[in-house]
Amino acid sequence: MTTSSLETTAKALNETLEGLDLAGRLALVASLEGQAVFTTSLGIEDQVITAAIGENKLSINVATLETGRLFNETVALIEKTEETYGILIKRYHPEQADIDAYAARYGLNGFYESVEARHACCDVRKLKPLARALQGVTFWVTGLRRGQSGNRASTPFAEADAERGLIKINPLADWDIETIRAYVAANAVPVNPLHARGYPSIGCEPCTRAIKPGEPERAGRWWWENDEKRECGLHVPEAAASSIIPNSSSAA
Repeated sequence: MTTSSLETTAKALNETLEGLDLAGRLALVASLEGQAVFTTSLGIEDQVITAAIGENKLSINVATLETGRLFNETVALIEKTEETYGILIKRYHPEQADIDAYAARYGLNGFYESVEARHACCDVRKLKPLARALQGVTFWVTGLRRGQSGNRASTPFAEADAERGLIKINPLADWDIETIRAYVAANAVPVNPLHARGYPSIGCEPCTRAIKPGEPERAGRWWWENDEKRECGLHVPEAAASSIIPNSSSAA
């Protein structure tokens, strides 16, 4: 699609999706022409989407970025989720050569030393694998919600991603965490046990901590950085990502 056609389609989808429930939103995406993939981090909102896809047997592929630094609880949940819903979650791993090059330049845990090094790590372990996961994809389904952070407060149901040449679908954009938890309880959705230990948002183990009472949901991600809008780069424009990621490849 051209940029203008992506934007036109996204605008129409955004209006239509708003009036549907979760199952309806995902069923609509599955019915559209073109490949759809949902990338899950195995967090609680992503588990809700996976459950809806699996229970309704929708033709939406499910993938995850197995960064090599995930919590053991997260890795174990991948197989449990596959077994629960009878689906395949395709794993995308970083290239060893990229990991070695990063370690040679910054050290294995160099991401603690600078924002540049942290973004470079995310580039190797997340953005490049994501690029492979999205090859040939028309619709990218995500678990983004407006309530996750101030940076995501205006998340639409559908948006054009011109750099990647696809439309991003955010079917839980208007769900709050209480609605998410109620769905999980009502539908016996398997979730990461770390959520019960104070981790509402879970990423790589070295970069995630439990939050303190009253902190925003994503306060435990890259907590040593001062920027309140810190992100890994998956959900920011490539131009913005490349300004902080040295030698950033096209992760699109």
